[in-house]
Amino acid sequence: MGIPKYPEVPSLTQKQIIDITEIVFYKEVESKKCDAIFVFGGSHPGNWLTPLDAYKKGLGDFVIVTGGGSLSNMRHPEWNYGSMTEAEVIVKNLVENGVPKEEISYETSSMYSIANVIEAKKIFDFTKISSLLFVCKSIAAGRQYRTLTKQLPTNIEFIPYPFDTSFDGQTIITRDNWMVNEKKQITCLR
Repeated sequence: MGIPKYPEVPSLTQKQIIDITEIVFYKEVESKKCDAIFVFGGSHPGNWLTPLDAYKKGLGDFVIVTGGGSLSNMRHPEWNYGSMTEAEVIVKNLVENGVPKEEISYETSSMYSIANVIEAKKIFDFTKISSLLFVCKSIAAGRQYRTLTKQLPTNIEFIPYPFDTSFDGQTIITRDNWMVNEKKQITCLR
């Protein structure tokens, strides 16, 4: 049984909403130039548009791309890349939009977040960097941050560079609106 996208939620206090927001979306951190850009795999266009944006802004000179596919084998509705892996599609779009291929390392076998990081360690030496900008869906930024901190050297500073997405193709879920949307109305206790 999967985790419901729109679960029944009890009434929450403002503090609980703030705490949950930081756990799920992570804290808001100012973007800055890092030694590399790490891209968690995925089939959403944000998985290549967001690191491309970061690269063009000079937030990293090297890009580490991960992703074979997902365990559920679900793809974004706009996916039209056949059987290509997530990483192959991300790299293809980065290169077509000006990122030199020699500034990209990628792996194509991981199927979930922790595997993204484990497989990336096989293709990139993380002991040689002190900062890492990481790209992922905003609703997963907290989980991705914790995954990185548990798997990579403790001296690395991790800076999120998330993008907002939708579960249903209609409602974009953000750190500011997750608690109220047309699917579920969460009551805030004062």
